Amino acid sequence: MNAERTIFHVDVNSAFLSWSALKKLRDEPGSVDLRTIPSAVGGDVKTRHGIITAKSIPAKKYGIQTAEPVVKALQKCPQLVLVPPDFQTYQEYSRALMDILAQYSSLLQQVSIDEAYLDMSDRIAPGDREAAKMWAMRIREQVKKELGFTVNVGISTNKLLAKMASDFEKPDRTHTLYPDEVPSKMWPLPIDSLHGCGKSTAQKLQLIGINTIGEAAASDPMLLQSILGQKSGAYIYNSANGISRSPVVAEREQAKSISNERTLSEDINRENYQTDGIPVIRGLSQKVASRMQKKGLVGQTVTLQVKSSEFERYSRQMSLSEATDRAEEIESAALMLADRLLNGPDGLFEAGMTIRLIGVGVSKLTQKQIHQMDLFEWADQNLEEEKRKEEKRRAIAEENEKRNAKQARLNKMMETINNRYGTGTVKKGET
Repeated sequence: MNAERTIFHVDVNSAFLSWSALKKLRDEPGSVDLRTIPSAVGGDVKTRHGIITAKSIPAKKYGIQTAEPVVKALQKCPQLVLVPPDFQTYQEYSRALMDILAQYSSLLQQVSIDEAYLDMSDRIAPGDREAAKMWAMRIREQVKKELGFTVNVGISTNKLLAKMASDFEKPDRTHTLYPDEVPSKMWPLPIDSLHGCGKSTAQKLQLIGINTIGEAAASDPMLLQSILGQKSGAYIYNSANGISRSPVVAEREQAKSISNERTLSEDINRENYQTDGIPVIRGLSQKVASRMQKKGLVGQTVTLQVKSSEFERYSRQMSLSEATDRAEEIESAALMLADRLLNGPDGLFEAGMTIRLIGVGVSKLTQKQIHQMDLFEWADQNLEEEKRKEEKRRAIAEENEKRNAKQARLNKMMETINNRYGTGTVKKGET
């Protein structure tokens, strides 16, 4: 039997707000700390549009919620101080945090810009809970001292329970959620607080009387699968019982990939997907392609990832017939994946969800091979180029022919009118 592992989940408290506050204090010494007043990051500060992406603890006391419209937040708290997103600053602090966490374990898995899992089993003896708390305190104190912001640390024997623990009371806390603590700490919680249980799933469960995590844990797994589907039903049952076998995968062991993601100022839904969503996917595809080209890499698997307004991540991926670094090919694949994920019969839009983040990535990367073309390749390429040029010349000629024919008809009509009613009756350009 495998020895019990010790897993940490480290989560930055109000990451975007904290990092924006630190940047403001750095750039404007003596200014107010945004973390101490009702403040939030989100949307367009001038127009007061968009959604709240992060909030301070004083703002939370006014009932302001992440992902709600800025206009609604201002109605709750007219004195709310808004600051715009600053993703360059966020990336800087995120890298600094990961550098610190890497000092504690080689098994570090970053799962988003502000959270990561650590497998601390090499440092902590199985079952030594006091030692685990001590190491968690060291991490929190080092982050606070060197970087100036706070984190929560959740501790357990698997990733799911560590994640649940880190979401308990904030900020700057260490929480444990070991399997024997699940009945007392996790089962009384509402079902929608279970990690991976989105709003629509929670509503389906509530309709059959499952309102808490404990009630899901005690339910018939076949019933859950009949309502939610085989995969989702099994996930809810296992998670509610604290069961998770997902390992912490070190960055260096993960498949190499290049990706870019963007948090949106306004949610994407079915109505604005064409105008707002597609341009974002196009821009992300171009950025990924540019990074690949600079590194001399090509990739064969394209991934499209989104985060819903309920903060759940969903992804789809597909393999290309050949590895590529071309933006248009990456974009084409990403758009196909987005269409399946969002617009299909079982898509997120059909379920009433909206999207607040989009990401595009390419994996299965290899070094681009530069080879000498043989005579046949050279001939084929030149033949294709000549075909394209000929098609272009033909299209231009056809367009000119249509234009000339139209002009001839117009001249004939003018001639007929002038012959019948006299020269100068109608002149070109008159209305």
